[in-house]
Amino acid sequence: MSSASTPQPMQPVKLSLPLVYQQKLFEELRKEDELVVLARGLGLMRLITNLLHSYDAAGNNLIIIVNAEDRENAWIGEALAEHAAISMSPKARGLTVVNTDYTSVGAREKMYAGGGIFSVTSRILVVDMLTGLLNPETITGMLVLHADKAVATSLEAFIIRIYRQKNKAGFLKAFSDNPDPFTTGFSPLATMMRNLFLRKASLWPRFHVHVAQALEGKKKAEVIELEVPMTNAMREIQVAIMECVEVSIHELKKGNTGLEMDDWNLDSALLKNFDVIVRRQLDPNWHRVSWKTKQIVGDLSVLRGMLHSVLALDAVSFLQQLDTIHAAHSPPPGSTRQTQSPWLFLDAAQTIFDTAKKRVYASTQRANADSNIDSLQPVLEEQPKWSVLADVLEEIDRDLYFEQQVRDDSNGTILIMCSDTNTCRQLRDYLQTMHVKPRTEKRIEEVYDPEEDKPSAAYMMRKKLRNYLKWKREFAQVSATLFAENQKALSGAVDPRLAQAKGRAPSNKRRRVRGGGAVGSGSSRLENGSIPQYFEKPNEVAELMGQIEITEEEANQKDDLVLADPLEDMDDYYQLYDMQDLVVIHAYDGDQDEHVLEEVKPKYIIMYEPDASFIRRVEVYRSSHNDRNVRVYFLYYGGSVEEQRYLSTVRREKDNFTKLIKERASMSLVMTVDSSTEDPQEAFLRTINTRIAGGGKISSATAEPPRVVVDVREFRSSLPSLLHGRSMVIVPCMLTVGDYILSPTICIERKSVSDLISSFANGRLYSQCETMFQHYQNPMLLIEFDQNKSFTLEPFADLSGSISSLNSANAGEKDLQSKIVLLTLAFPKLRIIWSSSPYETAEIFERLKSQEKEPDPIAAVRAGLNDGDDVEGSQQGQGAVFNPEPGEMLAAVPGVTPKNIGHITAKMENIKEVANATVEELSALVGKEAARQMERFFARDLLEDHD
Repeated sequence: MSSASTPQPMQPVKLSLPLVYQQKLFEELRKEDELVVLARGLGLMRLITNLLHSYDAAGNNLIIIVNAEDRENAWIGEALAEHAAISMSPKARGLTVVNTDYTSVGAREKMYAGGGIFSVTSRILVVDMLTGLLNPETITGMLVLHADKAVATSLEAFIIRIYRQKNKAGFLKAFSDNPDPFTTGFSPLATMMRNLFLRKASLWPRFHVHVAQALEGKKKAEVIELEVPMTNAMREIQVAIMECVEVSIHELKKGNTGLEMDDWNLDSALLKNFDVIVRRQLDPNWHRVSWKTKQIVGDLSVLRGMLHSVLALDAVSFLQQLDTIHAAHSPPPGSTRQTQSPWLFLDAAQTIFDTAKKRVYASTQRANADSNIDSLQPVLEEQPKWSVLADVLEEIDRDLYFEQQVRDDSNGTILIMCSDTNTCRQLRDYLQTMHVKPRTEKRIEEVYDPEEDKPSAAYMMRKKLRNYLKWKREFAQVSATLFAENQKALSGAVDPRLAQAKGRAPSNKRRRVRGGGAVGSGSSRLENGSIPQYFEKPNEVAELMGQIEITEEEANQKDDLVLADPLEDMDDYYQLYDMQDLVVIHAYDGDQDEHVLEEVKPKYIIMYEPDASFIRRVEVYRSSHNDRNVRVYFLYYGGSVEEQRYLSTVRREKDNFTKLIKERASMSLVMTVDSSTEDPQEAFLRTINTRIAGGGKISSATAEPPRVVVDVREFRSSLPSLLHGRSMVIVPCMLTVGDYILSPTICIERKSVSDLISSFANGRLYSQCETMFQHYQNPMLLIEFDQNKSFTLEPFADLSGSISSLNSANAGEKDLQSKIVLLTLAFPKLRIIWSSSPYETAEIFERLKSQEKEPDPIAAVRAGLNDGDDVEGSQQGQGAVFNPEPGEMLAAVPGVTPKNIGHITAKMENIKEVANATVEELSALVGKEAARQMERFFARDLLEDHD
């Protein structure tokens, strides 16, 4: 792997691939180009870093990494440095990250010439390859990460096409750990491999023979599954939310017949990408679906978030989230629209709000029709997993105490893994305060109670309830103010039904019910049938606050937690803990979890929430180290959405790999020849216009491919890639005027619809049109739509439910179509091109260029700069830099025209010199008549004219 010409013996490269399947996959990758789809959690990044090190050790390669994220760059750079130190490779250079933050154009050119391993952002790489800054022929090989994102219109596919057109010998390898995108659509694997210019696919699921043998040997981790039963209240809330989800999906199906709705079911609703599945079906007709359908789509996202929150959040935080959700689903202030989300009208919604309230506090007795609730008592239901977690930690402490003689390479650290950072904070607070017992009642004599030694979240929950009640008081005031605005809007409406409703139930009475008046039993509803928001009475809140006031134990605990932090006495406040004494709480973070396992070396792992990929990482970690024993505690709520989601994820991944294996078995040979490269004779014949007798002027036809000058900022879109696919030469430049220059006279400003709306809002589009007219004869505005959405402006119309937007004046100002009409009135010669997709845009550009001359990139870059805007002046060799403000003043003088202003600015230094010039001097520049007009203008006496 090192150079054969060196006299020193070949230095062996040391790899860190201990498992059999990793070694076999490495050997495959060294031999041939292929697409590798590896199941998530089986160590994809480790495989990539070892492969890169094998090329890095040779020292004479130029390797490009495409589509790597920032944290992956950090991982690869650290791993390559570590490998180079272990292998003692003198030629290894490590990783160089190329982005706009640190590297200029000149620096990039020098780095590419020197060789090495580079991770380049896609936008920079495609521009460097098109401009020749990086010659594709000098690239040894290319590695593409996240290959599942390399669709036909992506920048990654564009880069690979340029690379393969000019470099047939270099290697190309693609990697992915997400099989899902490879299974959607018609022959998706073959299509993706065609985009990647690869012919072989290597699939490595968890059930692969070599993977199973490596992970299911003698060195298996000890796994203890703990099924935690949910409380009755949690189960009731989960069932009610599932009912709301089911009803919402049913309403969605009923209102949108004719769509592919096989995946619209309760099982799919538990998956993370369910929102994407629904929007993918509805997006093409989004402007035609009813307002109710759009509302249900948003409600499904909220309800699915609630399913996760009821298991992850504590009872008080969940109730606070419900209050926020309920307020967010109320009509906006000043609106007459009283239609709320459909799920708020269900009995299941009433169950959700009532049960969530009972988990936090409850009344001592049922309220009668004419009596008030006596008092509210705090309930503060704890999450069942908390006590199980405390029991597991206690068991681990006993094991560490009684089994100290067992020594291995593990640190004895306890690693707790959970889904997100919010859960990390929650567990940290619980573990810090679970032995603090606030005494709420005084005792005459101290009696030992074994229940007091049990861990409890009383301190944490009481603190959360105090904060919640303070927040709720402010929240009630804001809600009452907004409700009053709604009532004013309703009272001013002319709808007779609203007038009758106002007569039946006065607004002040209804406001009293919502804002803190006597609230009846759970069956009370608003007039439209939805659930009212509940606010506690002030005396109830005062009594509840009195019951959870800070006790002596809580006050002492607060003092203990607050520590001074002077930097001059760091040794007094900081010390290095023994790893055996540490409890590390960490959130799942993809491939970074492998780093956590390697650095922490835990002996005990508590999976607070299930995650399929992390289980595999633990399997790989344990199988890779003979001397590290690991015990895993696997916690999950039995019969919960959490368990169902985990099982669905595992089953879905297995099904996806099965589909891929079947498609690969029946797949024909993938043709990797680029269709855009055609025979030179055919290219020559295509330039002849056959509509003219004799084929037109043969002398003007050349075999040179058409050229388009593209602004470098436009490489965010897929259009440059599609133009390149139509055998056009793309010249990236930093343009001041326009986005695409098709010819010396045609300049095009491309706008997506969202960009068009923002350009109208800030007025940028008018200035862009002005500059285009100054420098080009045929300026054009291209309005490009998304290929997956409808070709109409209706989805972007400003139709809100408030009365102010129904005013004709406001509607005329905000309507997008009216603004486009105003633009055409301001610029009558502006041509507007409507395109339904980037594919159609590429075809339109090809037609526009058919009879035009090729653009000059240098002239396109100079347009709009301050180095002599006038064309005639520049032809006469005038390279002076002119100030635009005096030029505009001079253009307003009688006799000065766009044709002669260049001669004046070239000969005269300033406006004072022009004003003092004689008629003879001006005649030499602009002609006699224009000179007389200018001289009369500057010689005019303002005082005489005034008299």
